[in-house]
Amino acid sequence: MRAGAIALYDEVLGEQAAALALRTADGRVLPLQVARWCAPPDAADEELLRHCRGPVLDVGCGPGRLTVALTERGIPALGVDISRAAVTRTRQSGARALRRSVFDPLPGQGRWATVLLADGNIGIGGLPARLLHRCAQLLAPGGRILIEAEPGNVDEQVTARLEHPDGRRGPVFPWARLGTAAVLRAAADADLRVMAQWGHADRVFVLATRAVARPQGRELVDQVSSLRSG
Repeated sequence: MRAGAIALYDEVLGEQAAALALRTADGRVLPLQVARWCAPPDAADEELLRHCRGPVLDVGCGPGRLTVALTERGIPALGVDISRAAVTRTRQSGARALRRSVFDPLPGQGRWATVLLADGNIGIGGLPARLLHRCAQLLAPGGRILIEAEPGNVDEQVTARLEHPDGRRGPVFPWARLGTAAVLRAAADADLRVMAQWGHADRVFVLATRAVARPQGRELVDQVSSLRSG
């Protein structure tokens, strides 16, 4: 996501009445659930959190509701996001976060028990197979990726831009939208095994794992616990 789009997102996170939309190149306007991202976890989030094993890497953590909830439950968790405002909010809420892309070097590569791709973050970069391959690299053997899919039969790679309610728009960036069937195909392409699927209200999720489990030590847990900046 380009700098201008990040700046618009940063601004919206600081507004009391947060609202933002994704406008695709063909003119569709897809509202983003910024208010929900800034609120405490809802019932669908709680079910997602129950599938998390620590340590957890929350990719595209946004304002940090899931990272914070995991931390409050005593589960080691780290949020990563390219938004300065998102990372700041997460840290101010008592959780650990880094301002970094998932494709940048990250702590604990190959040792995360869970990678979260919630809130449409399977779309990051516009190439879901590439993203899942990267997340698989981050996972420990036997680790899991929790993916939120779009409702319905959706499988598209788009160019889009963020649009503020006052009409301002950010620069164009690549994105992807995947329903459950498309997520299953992308997971198979990344050599992941799908273990579970479920829905809650209008949200749907997929749990996929890397093969070959092995016992986890405390090294990465201690690393996340001691992380202070990035």
